[in-house]
Order: sequence, then structure tokens, then C-alpha cells
Amino acid sequence: MSPFNPKAKNSKNAKNSPTKPTKNAIKSEQKSHNQHKVAANEVAKSLLDIGAISIRPNEPFTLTSKRLSPVYVDCRKILSHPVTRELIIDQAFALLESAIKTEGYDVIAGGETGGIPFAALLAHKFKLPMVYVRKRPKGVGRKVQVEGTLHNGARVLLVEDLYTNGKSKKVFVKALRDAGATVKHVFVVFYNELTPLPEKMGLDQPREPIPMNKLEVKVHSLANWVDMLSILDGERKNYFPHLTDEEYDEFKNYLNDPEAWSDKAKTQPAFVLEGHV
Repeated sequence: MSPFNPKAKNSKNAKNSPTKPTKNAIKSEQKSHNQHKVAANEVAKSLLDIGAISIRPNEPFTLTSKRLSPVYVDCRKILSHPVTRELIIDQAFALLESAIKTEGYDVIAGGETGGIPFAALLAHKFKLPMVYVRKRPKGVGRKVQVEGTLHNGARVLLVEDLYTNGKSKKVFVKALRDAGATVKHVFVVFYNELTPLPEKMGLDQPREPIPMNKLEVKVHSLANWVDMLSILDGERKNYFPHLTDEEYDEFKNYLNDPEAWSDKAKTQPAFVLEGHV
């Protein structure tokens, strides 16, 4: 049975269950945490291996938010690399099976455009129907925002390639709910929200799903910047041989305070890249 359609469990004796975690439960949780860390590092390394991470502080990218950034994460490159693609989908299956144990899901939804191929791959893996969500209703034809068959009350898992500031996620969640769906979880390949550096937050911090509190939605990701930096700090020269120490420091300064870094950026960006929303 798909992990998105688990069998209902009898909760008759739930009140008699101990509230304090047992030693076995603690060990199991720690084992799961360690497994997630190993998997996250594997995913982060695979993104570096296929060139999905670009760093160029002296020629920053312009994001759709108009922020200047010395780094760009291009998860679309995963689609062109079968081995990495299979790794990502297998790790996503394992993560979601572990993170979402008691809820059932009827449909996988892909967000336009980066989430659509990953939603298709996951829907195939889980043997579930798929729909996709537009950023805005199409102006012709049926003029709908959700494409595909979506029944009222359907439990939907929203899939995207990246999470940065959550703006597109809010649009997609609202569209799905307006169409009658129930949405409680979002899956992304890479959590691109900019957080304090590892020395400030600790590499061993729990990798818990991050809630979008106002929407009552949890975001599940395979890797984040903590995972990426744990590799780059030791192997940067293997991936970016021409990146100087000063440029690498600039990149990390951006991660620590993106708004301040963007405001001070002087270099005219070479082109505008879309998708970081």
C-alpha cells in the first residue's frame, strides 16, 4: 500500500499510551535523524555534482523578488541526469513515508513550472493521480487554475522544486483549496530559505519540517543550505576551483544576511533568472 494511503490504526488504547518517550523510541528517533542527515548530504552532493549550484558573487543573479544573489539553485537540471533523478525520487519517497505516516493522500499536485515534472515522477512512484496548478488562471479555454481531475475533498500533496520565501506556495495552496482540496503538506527538493550559518545554528540541529504557520501547512525538504555548506566547506575547490576565498566569504555573507548583501551589491547582473519564489 502506498505510504500516502496508510491503513487506519486502532486508537482505542491511545489514552493508556505512555506520554514519556521510551528508550527505544528515543533511539529510533535518533536513528531516523541520522538517516535524514546522511540522505540530505547525499542529495546536496548530487546537486553539486550535476552543476545545479552556481556561485558568482561578482556577477550576481537577479531573482524574481528583485533581490540580487551570488548563488542560484537550478533543480531543473536534475531532470537531465537519470541517476540523480532516480536518487531524488527515491529519497523523496523515503522522506515522505517517514514524515507522513498517519495521513492519506489522494492526489499529487505540481506547482507551475518547476514542480510539475517532480510531481509527475512522484505520482508515478506512488501510483497516485496528478494535477498541476497554474500561478494564475489560464485566460482561454476553461480558464481554470488547477489542471486535471480534482474531486472535492481530495487530499493533496503539493510538490515544488524549491522553497525560498513561500509566495508561490501560498498561491498554489489557495488555488487547490478554492478548488475543494485539502492541503496540509508541501514537498520540495531544496529548502532555499536563507538561515544563519552552520556555526550559528549547529550542523546537528534537528531537520524538522518547517511550518507555514498561517496556512497550516508543513514543508518537507530533502536538503538545505546547512547540508550544502557541510560539503562545500570541505570540498569547495573540487566544485568551484576558480572561486577565491574572498568570493566564498561573500557568498556566505549573503546567506547570513541576504537583504543587506543585495542592497550593497554593485555589479550589474548579466541576466534575470526566474523560479526562486
